[in-house]
Amino acid sequence: MQIYLDYSATTPPRPEAIAAMASVMKDSWGNPSSLHSWGSRAATVMETARMQVADLMGAPADSVVFTASGTEANNLAVMGVAQQYRKPRHMIISAVEHSAIAKPAALLEQWGWQITRLPVNSYGQVNPEDLARALREDTVLVSIIYGQSEVGTVQPIAQLVDVIEESDHLSKPLFHSDAVQVLGRLPIDVQKLGVDLLSISSHKLYGPQGAGALYVKPATELLPLINGGGQENNLRSGTQAVATIAGFGVAADLAGQELAQEQSRLLKLRDRLIDRLHDHPELMLTGHLQQRLPHHVSFYLPHADGKRISGRTLVRQLNLAGIGISAGSACHSGKLTPSPILKAMGFSDREAQTGIRLTLGHQTTAADVDWTAIVLRQIVDREMASQPVMARSGYQ
Repeated sequence: MQIYLDYSATTPPRPEAIAAMASVMKDSWGNPSSLHSWGSRAATVMETARMQVADLMGAPADSVVFTASGTEANNLAVMGVAQQYRKPRHMIISAVEHSAIAKPAALLEQWGWQITRLPVNSYGQVNPEDLARALREDTVLVSIIYGQSEVGTVQPIAQLVDVIEESDHLSKPLFHSDAVQVLGRLPIDVQKLGVDLLSISSHKLYGPQGAGALYVKPATELLPLINGGGQENNLRSGTQAVATIAGFGVAADLAGQELAQEQSRLLKLRDRLIDRLHDHPELMLTGHLQQRLPHHVSFYLPHADGKRISGRTLVRQLNLAGIGISAGSACHSGKLTPSPILKAMGFSDREAQTGIRLTLGHQTTAADVDWTAIVLRQIVDREMASQPVMARSGYQ
């Protein structure tokens, strides 16, 4: 039995998206910037996809800028704002951002920018009052992740935007949110949220890898990262990957049609998995129980040593059993490092090396959830029993 439970890493492209891509590569392969009929066919395909993606987040079609990934969209948001200023300014992010935001912010910091990293509570949520206190007259951008990929916690984005709108500062910073994990899983209406910028990705909603987009609120000024022919309203030069974008559009259209039903189904499966494991003493839930992504379950091992037994240990063992999950910590140059997300939430270095993430999707069934819970229990019991008693007792 093979069970894939790593849908937050990537999703299998839908047959409809694959078919759309094949059709484009066969019949609509022209350059969408060309004026002849071959170019017009490609441009029509691309603009149809733009409308499909825009509709999924309640945006006007001309506010969608196609990129090659969610990471590029995040970088365009951060650096596209920052490049407009000759002198360093102030930027606010959360302590639980994806590296696609955290690393550009760190780079700006090296260039003299002041970066405020808002703390989070033990669930991984930002306190709106902390944002209000952090705002300054020279704050030009606030970027808060919508749905945290590692622990699943959802941030109160509309409330955070309201904090900016209600502040007494003369200059209001732009608000950006990384919604890569949210689009297609929760309803999004960018106009109701009030955000200025929002990043999304195709391969998180059953579209192809290699396509992303940035919502840019009308009249919002950005400078491009890539200069050239001026495609994507001068914000992302380069001939667009029409086939990939077409697959993105089809996936977005289908996600919108199925959103309510699929969200409800995933919520039931998510809570079923949590219920099957909540009483295990060596598996403690991370993230917020209710205010979390509907497909997302994450744990840490409170008594594991974090070295011989870590999140990666469980990933390997479950893989041998035919179940695909991911670890909550990253490996750099062969060295296991504590998850910065769990560290920001108050976990120790040892605990922050033991996180795991199980994320559900279209192909997940109740039987998959039940079998995974049984296998995970057995593996955790076996691994913890093999840990030296002295080490285990030291972590009580």
